Amino acid sequence: MSWQQVAQPLAAGWNGHAVDALAPSLIPGSAMASNGTSDDHTTSSSASLPAILAAFIPSLTSAILLLSVFVVIRKPFRRIYSPRTYIAVIPEKDRTPVSSLKRFEWLRTLRRLDDKFVLEHSSLDAYLYLRFLRTAVFICFAGVCITWPILFPVNATGGGDASELDKLGLGNVHDNKRLYAHAVVAWLFFGLILFVIARERLWLIGLRQAWYLARANASRLSSRTVLYLDPPKNVSAEDVQTAFGQEAKSQWIVTTTKPLDDAVKVRDDKVFALEDAEVSFLRHASKKITKAQAPDDAGAASREPASEVQVDSARPRQKSWYVAGDAYDVINHARKSVKEAVSKVGEKRDKYQAQQDEGKHRCAVFVEYADQPAAQRAYCSESKHRIPVPQDLTSTSRMIGVLPSEVIWKNLAMPQATRLSKKSLANVAIALLILFWSIPTSIVGTIANVNYLAGFDGLHWLNNLPKPVLGLLTGLVPPLLTSLLASYVPNIMRAVAKAAGEPTTVSAELQVQAWYYAFQVIQVFLVTALSSSATAFIPKIINEPHHVPELLADNIPSSSNFYLTYFILQGLASSVKNVMNWSDLVQYILYEMFVYKTPRDKFNQYSSLKGISWGKVYPKFTNFVIIALVYSCISPLVLGFATIGLSLFYYSYKYNLLFVVQPKMESKGKCYTRALQQILAGVYIGELCLIGLFGLRKAKGPSVLAVILFLGTIVYHVLTNRYLKPLEDHFPHDLVAQDANSSSDVDPEQQPLLSAAGTSQQQDDDDDNNPHDHSRIQGIGRRAHIPRQVLTPLAAFFEPHVYASRTEMRRFLRNTAAEMDPPPQYSDDEVRNAYQNPSFRSSAPVVWLPRDQYGLSKGEIESLAKDEIEALDAGAWVDEKGNVDFEKKDLSALPVWKKGVAY
Repeated sequence: MSWQQVAQPLAAGWNGHAVDALAPSLIPGSAMASNGTSDDHTTSSSASLPAILAAFIPSLTSAILLLSVFVVIRKPFRRIYSPRTYIAVIPEKDRTPVSSLKRFEWLRTLRRLDDKFVLEHSSLDAYLYLRFLRTAVFICFAGVCITWPILFPVNATGGGDASELDKLGLGNVHDNKRLYAHAVVAWLFFGLILFVIARERLWLIGLRQAWYLARANASRLSSRTVLYLDPPKNVSAEDVQTAFGQEAKSQWIVTTTKPLDDAVKVRDDKVFALEDAEVSFLRHASKKITKAQAPDDAGAASREPASEVQVDSARPRQKSWYVAGDAYDVINHARKSVKEAVSKVGEKRDKYQAQQDEGKHRCAVFVEYADQPAAQRAYCSESKHRIPVPQDLTSTSRMIGVLPSEVIWKNLAMPQATRLSKKSLANVAIALLILFWSIPTSIVGTIANVNYLAGFDGLHWLNNLPKPVLGLLTGLVPPLLTSLLASYVPNIMRAVAKAAGEPTTVSAELQVQAWYYAFQVIQVFLVTALSSSATAFIPKIINEPHHVPELLADNIPSSSNFYLTYFILQGLASSVKNVMNWSDLVQYILYEMFVYKTPRDKFNQYSSLKGISWGKVYPKFTNFVIIALVYSCISPLVLGFATIGLSLFYYSYKYNLLFVVQPKMESKGKCYTRALQQILAGVYIGELCLIGLFGLRKAKGPSVLAVILFLGTIVYHVLTNRYLKPLEDHFPHDLVAQDANSSSDVDPEQQPLLSAAGTSQQQDDDDDNNPHDHSRIQGIGRRAHIPRQVLTPLAAFFEPHVYASRTEMRRFLRNTAAEMDPPPQYSDDEVRNAYQNPSFRSSAPVVWLPRDQYGLSKGEIESLAKDEIEALDAGAWVDEKGNVDFEKKDLSALPVWKKGVAY
């Protein structure tokens, strides 16, 4: 399969994962060729403008076509493409405003609303993700501004024999003295990246301090609760202060409850099975009665009431052995099963409740402290009253700010030693998955290769297929099959993380981010760039680490041309796919028409907005930036294509976060911090490539500069982590102890890190003047004749310790919920049940039936009540044709509505 065969169908705008998954097979000489064999390394063909246009034009054409379709279908399918503008699960104050439903009104809204709207009305992590994409675009664009004016002239006149666009790359330079330009540019560009990463980390520290120390967030129960994953075992359940310090207020003990958890799951499943049977009965009975009362040939409708035979014939029945045996009434059988399941839950609950009250078999403990400062001190083990916990109890076995909805209860009951063992096994399993991923993708490519299959007996007829069909099979089937296989990688990793004992969904997602990042860098980038399989180059790197620069220098430049087209395909195909959202649209329609028949199913589909998995989306674009950085000094043209591609992704995700997505997970900025540090891999690999290239050319001066830069990057990495990681993990004690409403009145000399720098020059929070309009800046501006409109952004960029301080961030958050909302108030029951395993407190689900015009649902409700099973028919109905629907205007009035608590 040739590059042209793959590039053109991919350019038609298919799933963006296809490009990622098939990337190694797009390079001549790749081990992941479509026939699954390994070829010798060959130099890729020259990059030419016609070749790039051949990929760009069909990609652009298909993108425009698909966006035109999107504009047409967006209004009829508001539930898919703009639910955040109207759906009741989004509070009215947080809905994205639209002045009309005109076809292009969304463009005006997209342009008018800035990213801060997402912070104010969605979530902190959603805002940070958009900021990450903007930071990625800025890095690539800054690289264009630095590298193109210097390196393009140097490379183009380098004396080499390269042709067309290859003349703009380092390979066209034959004079070693010209390599000083590449070394100096590397210092400038990579130095800027190091500054940007440190600046963003400082900025995020200030934002997190302002966000989570604001009154509304600091008063939450989760802010003053610490989760101990390996607590003291022999401590009285009533004496929480002895175990966890004098400032401890109450505790929730977690014990092993698997039998109870299983019993609760069985109970709920049986209730839902009963509900399905009841709804099926009401649907079929309504249709039978309507048909029996249909007008006769004379046009007169029958007025006879429904007979018992008609009603009874609609009751679902099932044979004892599915196809044999006596038929039994499914509803009556389900009712008996529900009663038995409810009784078993009650018995097991009493048994485990007694154990929990005695503090036996405790595996984890949630401890509520008097306030947020006390919880922070306990989390850091620096309370004035030393907490008598095991000496090896480190921050890895404690967590703070955990929401009840994030807890994976079955994993909390896992002993810490077991959890650590399982995590080690999970790391080994994922490492093997990454290492040998080339095998399944090669197998898929082999199976999808028509020319290869035609060589087998009985399959010769494949060669006789029409050329358009052959082109479709050879061009479409391999990337689609490989894409389908690759799309399951994050899901597999998430399942492994949860099976390995991650205590919360957030910690599991952070683990997925780390693993998927490694997968992206190794399989999507290095396997492609090195024209080899992971099983070939990883052992070589381990056994001969001193040859890494030469290995990279010998292989990476030859694949640079591929990434010019790679960014085009990714930017156009995947960004349009993000907006079109074909899979959700088709799934919603098919499930609505053919699968979901009960009010509960229809309600869940309607009210469950699409989420976003941070562990899946961050690594993909982190890898984008890494690729751009590696080629920044080797083939600077890549930076321009990366800038365009990432910009398209930014706008597609901004649309989704404004109109479609409701993030269901908060990592508290940890995903963003991790992604920033992962970008450094691009700096390291890029520097190693330059060291190797300069070494191969025997350019001593540039080599020395590159080595010094590499060592300086290591020192930078170590120092920034040493000083910033503690601030990213927890808040300074003197800062968290301050009153959030009076921090501006504190003596500047007493302000903690990231607060002192800006306080002395800040005005009161209620001052309406520009907070950046300081006399110092005005003086500098007058002396340098720089307009304030230019100087202020420059100062904000180069002085993050001032402009990202907690005080400044409080101004930034002035109109957000964190600053504006009142502190949450909890009832005694809400506090009592907050961190209690749902298996101890959840009641059997209400059987939700649709109301019918013949009164059958009322009879079923009364009959179920006699069996002590609660049932309601409010807010849902079934028509004479058996179609079920529910009231969408007031979801809070429905029996299945659950009011959220701001823990």
